[in-house]
This record gives sequence, C-alpha cells and structure tokens, in this order.
Amino acid sequence: MNQQMNQQYIEHRLAACGIPHDAALADQLLTYHCLLMEWNQRMDLTAVMEEDEMVDRHYMDSLMPLTVPSLIPASGRLIDVGTGAGFPGLPLALACPGLQVTLMDAQQKRLTFLDEVIRRLHVSNVTLVHMRAEDGAQVPDLRTSFDVAVARAVAPLPVLAEYLLPYVRIGGKALCWKGPSVADELPRGEKAAHLLGAHISAPLSYTVEGRDWQHVLVEMPKCAATPKRYPRKAGVPSKTPLA
Repeated sequence: MNQQMNQQYIEHRLAACGIPHDAALADQLLTYHCLLMEWNQRMDLTAVMEEDEMVDRHYMDSLMPLTVPSLIPASGRLIDVGTGAGFPGLPLALACPGLQVTLMDAQQKRLTFLDEVIRRLHVSNVTLVHMRAEDGAQVPDLRTSFDVAVARAVAPLPVLAEYLLPYVRIGGKALCWKGPSVADELPRGEKAAHLLGAHISAPLSYTVEGRDWQHVLVEMPKCAATPKRYPRKAGVPSKTPLA
C-alpha cells in the first residue's frame, strides 16, 4: 500500500483481525502512526518502512491478545518492559482505557517520542519510566505491582522471565510475543520461570489476518514469590541466562 494511510484502512484491519475495539481506536492509531512516521525520519524507531506492514506488524500484532478472552484484563496494571516505540503496551492502553499501563525503556529518546504521542492523544492511563528492566524491578513501587508484564521482540525466554516476572504479583502473569523458534527456548524458559515463581502455559499460536507470519504468545502465570536476588544486576541476565 503506497497511498497515504487513513483511518478507514486501520478500521478495516482491526475488523479483519477480529480485534474488539471502540469507535475511537482507529483514529487514535492513525495519529500514533503519523507521529511514528514523522519521528522515524530523525531517530531509529522502526525498521519497517511499508505502511501497510507497519499497521499489521506493530499495531495489529500488539492487539492480537485481545482476541483471546481474559488474556489481557480490562482493568488493573500492565507494564511493557523494553517498550521501544511503544509496542505492545501503547496500543493496548489505547484499546483498554480501564487498564493502567506503564511503558519502560532504557533509552530516553524513545520515551520522548512516546510522551509526544501521549500528549497528542490526551491519554491519561499511561506512565513512562526511564530505567533498565533489571533496575526497575528493584524499585519498591514497581516490584510485584502488576497484573501483567509484557515484552515483544526483546530477548530469549529465560532472559524475558528474569526481566518480567519480578514485576508481576502472585496470581498475575508475564506475556511474551515470540516467533516460531520459541519452541527451542521452551525447556530453558520453563526452568527459568520455575526459579522465579512461575511456569509456562501451552504456547498460543496466532496469525495476523492476511499475513503468513507465524507468531506465538507465551504466557507465564506466577504462583509464588520471586526470590529477592532476582533480577540480577543490569546486563547479567542477557550475558548469563538462567537455566
């Protein structure tokens, strides 16, 4: 699609993907998209340049969990760790106004972009946090404070478990967006999740309508407290993954 993106196209994609939404969401996503296109000219926010692919790979993919009942709560607290340009957390915040969403990233320039998007959209259910995942999880107001912790295209499962699960309350969950190669990560991911007070549910495969992408959602329900020694110091989880 080479023509200028419009609200009708985004509405069409939301409906085609079966994503529940209100009348305002397509217009909000269009504003978000236009700002992303503008800011991407001066900073590296996305490597995807075809606009129709951007709509599906960023916004629709972020919202696909809403097609599964109860996977994302309508209210409560969600944190997106390593949010980048806001995916998946900001589309979820727009689609679920009753959900309080924290977007965390280690790069201030990305948060500056997100602050502009939030300001333009007059969003009141989003908080921005400038921290590394390992550091934020040691902050008392953040640790074990969320119903859901999410990450998309951030790290292998054992690393994601250590990044996400310290933020999650007992009875909550971590949710990871992954590709088909996640099957190779599951054994080590399960061991890491167990060390951190959780387990891995059966991965949920899904497709974005009209695309041949093979995507998987990995859910880690938390049933016990994460030991205080986790996460380890910044940089250690990625260099020396658990399990």
